[in-house]
Amino acid sequence: MNILFAFADDWGRYASAYAEHETAQSVNQLINTPNFDRVAAEGALFRNSFVPAPTCTPCRSSLLTGRYFWQTGLGAILVGAVWDETIPSYPLELEKAGYHIGHTYKVWAPGKTHNAPYGGKRTAYNGAGGKFNNFSHNATERAAIVGIDAAKEELLAETRQNFDEFLAARPEGKPFCYWWGPTNTHRTWEQGSGKALWGLEPDDLEGRMPDFLPDVPDVREDFCDYLGECQAVDAGLGVLIQRLEEIGELENTLIVVSGDHGIPGMPRAKCNLYNIGSEVALAVRWPGRVQPGRVIDDFVNIMDLAPTFAEAAGVTLPEPVAGKSLVPLLERPESGQVESERTFVVTGRERHVNDAREGDLPYPQRSIRTKDFLYIINFEPDRWPMGDPKGLDDPDKAPPEYLDLQWKTRTAYADLDASPTKAWMVYHRGDEEVRPLFQLAFGKRPYAELYDLAKDPHYMNNVAGQPEYQAVEDQLHQQLLQVLTEQQDPRVVEQPCRFEQAPYAGPLADFQTLL
Repeated sequence: MNILFAFADDWGRYASAYAEHETAQSVNQLINTPNFDRVAAEGALFRNSFVPAPTCTPCRSSLLTGRYFWQTGLGAILVGAVWDETIPSYPLELEKAGYHIGHTYKVWAPGKTHNAPYGGKRTAYNGAGGKFNNFSHNATERAAIVGIDAAKEELLAETRQNFDEFLAARPEGKPFCYWWGPTNTHRTWEQGSGKALWGLEPDDLEGRMPDFLPDVPDVREDFCDYLGECQAVDAGLGVLIQRLEEIGELENTLIVVSGDHGIPGMPRAKCNLYNIGSEVALAVRWPGRVQPGRVIDDFVNIMDLAPTFAEAAGVTLPEPVAGKSLVPLLERPESGQVESERTFVVTGRERHVNDAREGDLPYPQRSIRTKDFLYIINFEPDRWPMGDPKGLDDPDKAPPEYLDLQWKTRTAYADLDASPTKAWMVYHRGDEEVRPLFQLAFGKRPYAELYDLAKDPHYMNNVAGQPEYQAVEDQLHQQLLQVLTEQQDPRVVEQPCRFEQAPYAGPLADFQTLL
């Protein structure tokens, strides 16, 4: 059985297959992802899939190993990360079992000599180039010369050629395991490209975005451009599926499609433990093993994919493995809640970019998400969650010139990617209607956050500490700490915690000998 894993950078839960399972005002009512939808219709669609960490390197470290990010050594952080070659990863275990492995675009380190632009150099297949990773910029530039359709086709041809390069290198008779990792859903995007390239109307987002986002033209256009990039990912997925059909391998291939966390450059999204940052799309097509048309409500962690791929290939990952294979769940015929124990997922975060806070300190968080509640522990509430404000926190202080603001916000609140939305919110932070949204996005947070998602689906009202929720808060707190303790999270089992010390924290110079 071959394995095709499509894993897009910063692609949250945005696909049209989800529209029928959401309200009429859902963002997914506007997007069109026919290839993701095909995978879901011919296999299974997951409604509650979450990442172990809403930042790329820790998430990918977990995904490759089947372990929580804090169990992956220096893979638990972003800048300064070092892959621990002693920790087994599913691609290399599959290779030992006779699989031809490889990837295109971004991965992390499925092979040796990983310090290359797209991850494991030995297993990279990027001969046709990497222009797809700047899809809207390159398509817009070429569209002025050859037209929109031809410009998009040129970029899709690159995906096809890179996949063909991988297939051509496969020894005869060997199954393959291929990772397609586009990064176009990561910043930056061509302004206006959602409409220009994909026909998406920014104003159609009015009334559909989460309540914590200002419903204004600048933000709607920014979100719309992101949705265009999601559609570009889907178009690339279609190329891979078509190629499998052409070579007669589609029915002999397990296809899994997902992303590593939520939308970048949006408040409370990427690098946050709220749904918009930690929830991702997930669909699985497995001919003969997954009954078509299933919709699964079980809570799953993306790190569950490592033992899933291993079991599908007839391989056992060396212990310890925190993730739980999805194979038994996938092989069951029913929809809805399938395995009674999959009712929650644990997510966390430590250090993201360097110099976000003085001393390069992390912002440690852990959360537990259930059907009805989201509970978050902020271990260091005195720190700025999105990074030091660099003088931009006072809403009564005049902001810098707007034209300079996007560049300024690359260093201020640095754990939130620079974007038109971020710049707009900082510039308008003194406006009466924006002040509370700015505080939610950039302000300091209490030790405990609890959200009643049935009443507050956009997690606007923290009910932690309220008497009527005390029993729920106590139960979730204990359940979360039990998992963290069982999984030896340094945040709860070490004093002092390693994440507060070099090489996990401290001046960037401390990392240089490790890179």
